[in-house]
Amino acid sequence: MILAKIIGNVVSTAKVADYESRKILIVQPVDPSGVAKGQSFLAIDTVQAGMGDTVLILEEGGSARMILNEPETFTIKAVIAGIVDHISM
Repeated sequence: MILAKIIGNVVSTAKVADYESRKILIVQPVDPSGVAKGQSFLAIDTVQAGMGDTVLILEEGGSARMILNEPETFTIKAVIAGIVDHISM
């Protein structure tokens, strides 16, 4: 799992059929203190996350498909699996 912050959303006039009606967000990986690390990437939202939310990302196809309840033919790289309320260390 990857800890990340929502930094934007994707608006598209045309999508592959599997991605229609899916909300795609831009996420920035962060460390537990909220400092950005690495490059931002796209993830499909399953939890109604919004701008500025800290989220948990699954970046593994099989688990991501299970969360979306999609068949093996659905190609996916990353899915937002949860919204983080609080981090304590």
